[in-house]
Amino acid sequence: MLVAGRWVLPAASGEANLKSENVEIHIIDDNFFLKWNSSSESVRNVTFSADYQILGTDNWKKLPGCQHITSSKCNFSSVELKDVFEKIELRIRAEEGNNTSTWYEVEPFVPFLKAQIGPPDVHLEAEDKAIILSISPPGTEDSIMWALDRSSFRYSVVIWKNSSSLEERTETVYPEDKIYKLSPEITYCLKVKAELRLQSRVGCYSPVYCINTTERHKVPSPENVQINVDNQAYVLKWDYPYESTTFQAQWLRAFLKKIPGKHSNKWKQIPNCENVTTTHCVFPRDIFSMGIYYVRVRASNGNGTSFWSEEKEFNTEVKPIIFPPVISMKSITDDSLHVSVGASEESENMSVNQLYPLVYEVIFWENTSNAERKVLEKRTDFTFPNLKPLTVYCVKARALIENDRWNKGSSYSDTVCEKTKPGNTSKTWLIAGICTALFSILVVIYVVRVFLRCVKYVFFPSSKPPSSVDQYFSDQPLRNLLLSTSEEQTERCFIIENASIITEIEETNEVDEVHEEYNSQASQDSGNYSNEDENSGSKISEEFLQQDSV
Repeated sequence: MLVAGRWVLPAASGEANLKSENVEIHIIDDNFFLKWNSSSESVRNVTFSADYQILGTDNWKKLPGCQHITSSKCNFSSVELKDVFEKIELRIRAEEGNNTSTWYEVEPFVPFLKAQIGPPDVHLEAEDKAIILSISPPGTEDSIMWALDRSSFRYSVVIWKNSSSLEERTETVYPEDKIYKLSPEITYCLKVKAELRLQSRVGCYSPVYCINTTERHKVPSPENVQINVDNQAYVLKWDYPYESTTFQAQWLRAFLKKIPGKHSNKWKQIPNCENVTTTHCVFPRDIFSMGIYYVRVRASNGNGTSFWSEEKEFNTEVKPIIFPPVISMKSITDDSLHVSVGASEESENMSVNQLYPLVYEVIFWENTSNAERKVLEKRTDFTFPNLKPLTVYCVKARALIENDRWNKGSSYSDTVCEKTKPGNTSKTWLIAGICTALFSILVVIYVVRVFLRCVKYVFFPSSKPPSSVDQYFSDQPLRNLLLSTSEEQTERCFIIENASIITEIEETNEVDEVHEEYNSQASQDSGNYSNEDENSGSKISEEFLQQDSV
């Protein structure tokens, strides 16, 4: 507490005024200090004295340890205070021989409210993978300042490897506790501070303490200790890597860990969990009344006994295992979904539902959205209304114990998704979409056929020429042209001097073509080539020429 004040010592023999200022009161645990800054150091033989009184008593007493002080501070820890919650008044003055200054009265204060929490005293013991802490509360055993709060202190530990102060780890511990998950044969350093959390008061850190963990123990400690409820019994389980080992388990009431001092002799043996050869043991629930407990396990074999395992806390009121429910969802209409919550196969074999009434925390959301709706339901069948048609919705749920102040419950069930039915508008759009799709398919088929026809016409034309062209080509079979003949085929040319007979020649040619076709067919049957058509043609031509000359 900082209190500022000053007083003046009347001048004597022409000396300057003596004055003191900036009076400060410091209280750490049960240690009381009064400090001030004096501007009279140049004046010799000046002392200071202080008095105190309980506010409202009008009975000033000399303050022990603060009489005729030549320095600028004094310790009045020896003052006898019956109640640290009563207000105290202090006054101080300067003295020189028979001359004294006027009293300066410090503002009244309540010692408990002005007191600071000092550093706790710490004692360390090492194991291979843990450090045992024994912490003494701030103050002394006869402390009047923290007499009512000795069991309310919580302690915060900062621990690090001596070789690397950057890897700090902070834990909250009890007065008698362990720090686990350490490495063998490593030097660890730590510091501790005390707190009164309900009063939001934090103390100062203790000095730094360092200790070496031991070498790895020959018999390792059990790990992963768990305790579960199976009907009317508790099942304690742990992990251990070796066989041919016996185990022992103990329990302790949690409130004892808050009391300073040793409590190793307060641990008790768990029935049915002594000298067991399996990595679990079963004991009745009625050995524990309602409350919070700690359990621990250690292993033994022919080579020795391990250190105790990490202590496991459990609460008898909330320890029953609650399995996640099974969810089913069904679309009823275009705007609602029906949800059913059922028990899992594991929970059907347990008595949890009978011992503890359950409620269900249900989380419901649209599959394409992150916005969730959370509801609590006592019913196992309920409906979500006012939904969108043809939309996928998802749901998950967990079981909670009703009226549970710790809000303990199961893990969430598997997520189930379902699509709502189509509405009237959706049906119309669906029909329109189907019709559009069918029409589009027909158009695509027609376009493809036209495209294939064009490709065929361009790249794969017909081998047979049109009839209008074909009539001008000889009807002589193609295979006859490929056969070698005795005489070379030549074209016959005629010189026509009179164009008036062209018509008659064309008519004659038509007759010749018929006759030639007949002869060609006959020659194909016999396999022999005939030139009768050529001879007859020559004769006819000669007759026409003779007629023309006449």
